[in-house]
Amino acid sequence: MDFFADTAVIDDIRELNGYGLLDGVTTNPSLIAKSGGDFLDTIREIAQIVPGPISAEVAATDYAGMMAEAQVLSAIAENVVIKVPLTLDGLKACRALRAAGTQVNVTLCFSINQALLAAKAGATYVSPFIGRLDDINLDGMELIHAIRALYDGQGFDTQILAASIRNPNHVSDAALAGADVATMPPDVIRALVKHPLTDKGLAAFIADWKQTGQKIIK
Repeated sequence: MDFFADTAVIDDIRELNGYGLLDGVTTNPSLIAKSGGDFLDTIREIAQIVPGPISAEVAATDYAGMMAEAQVLSAIAENVVIKVPLTLDGLKACRALRAAGTQVNVTLCFSINQALLAAKAGATYVSPFIGRLDDINLDGMELIHAIRALYDGQGFDTQILAASIRNPNHVSDAALAGADVATMPPDVIRALVKHPLTDKGLAAFIADWKQTGQKIIK
């Protein structure tokens, strides 16, 4: 499963990419507004740091507007993926962009029918929002399982990009459910490595090593 960072904070992206943990990045106008950066400049900088797919979301909600904005965003870098909402206009834009060879991430997916429409429109990625479904007492992970079964059964190539991930359990559950990608905040990526027994074991190793009085580099 690929790991995408769901952020527009450049320092976080540089750090995680430096660990070799990032396969891509997802952004949206809200994330970039929180970061305080210029939208286009931020996308350009992210695309220069991470060579993988960089999802940049359109702000328009009508087909013509989406297509016009997609043209501007696509020109920033070859690895920019256009993110469109799962609406009729968004699906129409997805079909047109895919026909032109542009990768598309169809976002805000909350049902199996929506996932089916995204795949039929040729989406490169579909983004089901796990956490937001959990927030209203629905099982977000159940949707990942259902989409996986649908796509495998129907032979769709659209990748499942698990989004709205809130914690490490969401990551492992999404991987086991068959998600192709998980996009998550930087703090969740950092938390994946944490385990109390790892910390305890490392502390014991360090203590034992100090007692030997030896050095590896002399």
